[in-house]
Amino acid sequence: MTLILLGVALWFAGHLWNRFLPDLYAGLGKMAYGVSAAVIVGSVALMVFGYKMADPIVLWVGPVWFTYLNNLLMLLALFTYMATITPLGTAWGVGNIRHPQLTGFKIWALAHLLVNGDLASLVLFGGLLAWSVVEVILINRHGEKFDRSSAPIKSPIVHAGIALVVFGVVAGVHGWLGPSPFGG
Repeated sequence: MTLILLGVALWFAGHLWNRFLPDLYAGLGKMAYGVSAAVIVGSVALMVFGYKMADPIVLWVGPVWFTYLNNLLMLLALFTYMATITPLGTAWGVGNIRHPQLTGFKIWALAHLLVNGDLASLVLFGGLLAWSVVEVILINRHGEKFDRSSAPIKSPIVHAGIALVVFGVVAGVHGWLGPSPFGG
């Protein structure tokens, strides 16, 4: 559990240090991106290894249909996350979401909390959900604006197709590396 906690803490640090230590971040120039990337990659490694090594302490067991709900939520999470690559407007209803990537990330975390009722999952996915909430609060306080008018993909149909393909790839890799996302 310690590795998961350390990984989540480093995830927070890698994403937020530019807001809490702006002078240091600015002083590093372009090297700051590399530092952030290294910390985030390290955090992911710690979370993955910590999660794989954690003892299964079951807190809840959801019904079987949660697996299907999880998959629908994952498709929605990817679709929402990818809203930044297309100026959707009102075509799909997600174009007006202020923080589509963080909203997609929140949906991802909640979906995983539904189907993983163990302590390690609660710490991992709950911690990442907490990070995404904090990130939105900090972005809103800074008043940052997002302009999706120059997004590379103009067609909502292409956007939906890409989301489906990414979902298929993620599900395939997930089933290859860990538990099948389709149950069984």
